[in-house]
Amino acid sequence: MSTPLDLDHLRTFVAIVDAGSFTRAAEDVFKTQSAVSMQMRRLEDRLGATLFERTGRTIRITDDGSRLLAYARRMLALSQETLSAFDEEAMQGHVRIGLPDDYAERFLPEILARFSRSNPLVELQIACEPSSNLAEHIDKGRLDVALVSDCFPGATLSEVVRREPLHFVTSASHDVHNEAVLPLALGRPDCVWRTEGCKALDRIGRRYKVLFTSWSAQIVTSAVLSGLAVSVLPECALRPGMRVLGEFDDFPVLQDTEIGVLRSRNADGPVVSALVEHIRDSLANLPPATQAAPTHLPETRTPRPQRVRGAMVAAQ
Repeated sequence: MSTPLDLDHLRTFVAIVDAGSFTRAAEDVFKTQSAVSMQMRRLEDRLGATLFERTGRTIRITDDGSRLLAYARRMLALSQETLSAFDEEAMQGHVRIGLPDDYAERFLPEILARFSRSNPLVELQIACEPSSNLAEHIDKGRLDVALVSDCFPGATLSEVVRREPLHFVTSASHDVHNEAVLPLALGRPDCVWRTEGCKALDRIGRRYKVLFTSWSAQIVTSAVLSGLAVSVLPECALRPGMRVLGEFDDFPVLQDTEIGVLRSRNADGPVVSALVEHIRDSLANLPPATQAAPTHLPETRTPRPQRVRGAMVAAQ
């Protein structure tokens, strides 16, 4: 194996894994599907290993493919970093971004991966605080970009990048939602998710009491998963072991919540613009939190749902 691997083949291989199929990958790397298939055959021949297994119209990455994936990502990242180091026009510097911890686990990995691969010389400074705090930091110039929700009074999002269904959620292993007086774990009193949930319960005459109040998503999540309380959360904040409460459970349907980007008035540089673009692309392409990671990769394009209705349990 003295001949080096072709980076273009590795780029296509990573695109197939990330996109979920040969068809989508072909669009992402601007090649025909036959060209993508030919590249994978050549890569498999070069390594002497099978990277994907086919079953009917679906494909599945093999153990050898999973082993290659880690190397491929590192090689592509190093290639991009090397080019950037010799590119006098490559973006450098730092950018300050903030987002609530409700969103950090779900959205941040994709945002960081996209941005860092394209801009390896830019330092990201990250803060996790409630949306209302982040809006204040933006207003006072302490942050350049903030990913926030409409869950604080007077919220005016400069650009809406995603809409999320808002749900009543409970533990999948407990029946606390059936108690005569419903115990709740919610955000602070000025949280619009809290207000929306309480108003919805008032409309149907359901008795409730707030047992836990916190701006920390971890605390609210712990109260739900331990079976101590029901909460109101966006779909992206669902965790394994949670169950959505719907009309079948005699719980009202809630309005969607909006997720948007705030930019500081003094943050107009190319680094900030690039970060906002990566946030927009990352959230637009992210599947719902309730959609389990596929064991098989579909060979043909399938719709990517933005809403999940009815009774559902977050994937284990």
